[in-house]
Amino acid sequence: MRLQPIYDIAEVCAHWGVREVVISPGSRSAPLTLAFVRHGGFQTRIFPDERSAAYIALGIARNTRQPVVLICTSGTAALNFSPALSEAFFQQVPLLVLTADRPAEWTAQQDGQTIYQESVYGRHVKKSFSLPADYEHADARWMINRSINEAIALTTERPAGPVHVNVPLREPLYPAKNETAHPRAAVRVQKHWPPSYQLDEIQIAALRDDIRQYERVLIVAGQQSLNGRLRELLGTFISESNAVLVGDILSNLHGLDDNIRLADNFLALATDADKKQLQPDLLITFGQSIISKQVKLFLRKYPARDHWHIQEAGSVADPYQSVSTVIRCSPEFFFQKLRASCRADFREMWRARETKTRAGIASFMARGTRHELGVVHDTLASLPAGTHLHLANSMVVRYANYLGLSNLQADVEVFSNRGTSGIDGCTSSAMGHALTSDNTQVLLTGDMAFLYDRNAFWHNYAYPGLKTIVLNNHGGIIFNMIDGPGDVAEAQEYFVTRQLKKARTVAEEYGHAYQHATEVNYEKTMIHQLLQPTAQPAVLEFESSQEWNIASFQEFKKEIQLKL
Repeated sequence: MRLQPIYDIAEVCAHWGVREVVISPGSRSAPLTLAFVRHGGFQTRIFPDERSAAYIALGIARNTRQPVVLICTSGTAALNFSPALSEAFFQQVPLLVLTADRPAEWTAQQDGQTIYQESVYGRHVKKSFSLPADYEHADARWMINRSINEAIALTTERPAGPVHVNVPLREPLYPAKNETAHPRAAVRVQKHWPPSYQLDEIQIAALRDDIRQYERVLIVAGQQSLNGRLRELLGTFISESNAVLVGDILSNLHGLDDNIRLADNFLALATDADKKQLQPDLLITFGQSIISKQVKLFLRKYPARDHWHIQEAGSVADPYQSVSTVIRCSPEFFFQKLRASCRADFREMWRARETKTRAGIASFMARGTRHELGVVHDTLASLPAGTHLHLANSMVVRYANYLGLSNLQADVEVFSNRGTSGIDGCTSSAMGHALTSDNTQVLLTGDMAFLYDRNAFWHNYAYPGLKTIVLNNHGGIIFNMIDGPGDVAEAQEYFVTRQLKKARTVAEEYGHAYQHATEVNYEKTMIHQLLQPTAQPAVLEFESSQEWNIASFQEFKKEIQLKL
């Protein structure tokens, strides 16, 4: 059969253990769609909006921790994958992207749905492949098989990420009535043995000698998946070394009692003399980005004498402008093999500020929680065991980080699109989890992010476990809270972007249970009601004014200042 090499792509993916396929509809992609749908070994789902579909695939891959196949037709459909692929690239999420295309000779020839698709995602994918449009020669069939094997392997090779395969397809695109569109059972599959990401004994001995010279060791953990083994090893390292661990809400280390979760709060209020006392001799970092601007500014102004970054492979970011040593191993291996010997008073200085900040938060919330920060506080405190918490970008993720999770919530896992920090796919990526997990999914989002990504709900699949809290202050409140935008005359229209819509219409259109609250009638019991297991997804919309929330946030900071 002419299209057999294309149908065989599905069989290669199946041998590699790929199980999830996200498809956006189209005709040019019919051979790819039929290959996976008729294979029988995949969970295939179809989503009409390519931008949303790609974020849903990202959410599925984050949840399953396995590559997800993403398919679309030719033309601008492929471009609509771009935002999610850039997020997946910087957050190191494995996706295999198959874009159908016209044969190359028809590009720029006024043929419909035809754009320049080769390497269309540029540097936001790990690699781009382009398959041949004709398969008569055995070398072409070999090249297709080789490319797909390599592409799948690359998606999970550290650092993981999206890989693009452009697939030019000639008509006819559909099998004839007497033809079958099925992959062959016998296809060539390559085996790739992963590296161990460990150090040899000489390297370990050298690090053990080096770390003894530092009395003030600060560990900063970036965004990462929930990892019980790493949490256990870090806990032992900290308790035996007197080192300080700073891990914001996206580090998923809230299960450690010794984790400094609230540094963003107290560093914002600290004097230069205070910060000088907190300055480390050695900074150890691992993971991806952090939320806290205050931690970044602190470590840039008061750098450690040395900065060790732990990362198995790939290019190394230097957000604190101080990396002196790159250690190529896993964080688990490092903290299992190494110990420091730090001054106890350094650790106690950080702990004391953390304790006082917690007291300030408790004192402020005791006055009442009828404001956005209070709703986030009540939500975090009410999460059922095993919840997947999804934090939308802009102000919501910052609210959550100011408050943090308790060490008693060790099995709550936190997710956020902080690879690129956009609002465009926050709901869709949460949807990917909701479609592939039995855990309760809680999405905390703002009105702008929620309304922007409403097509996340435009499909025919059930997701009763998704519970959404929408903080609706009718615009982008963050632009009234940061320096710059709020001071210009055009702020309300062009930066805050005032809007009058509510979440109710979206919730009702897609069959969600709906509650509405305001700064006048909100009660914590509404959160408890929202989080109850139900047969349908649910939305709680908290509608309030920006002025009220800004004033409340200022009072929050004052209360913490009083405790420090």
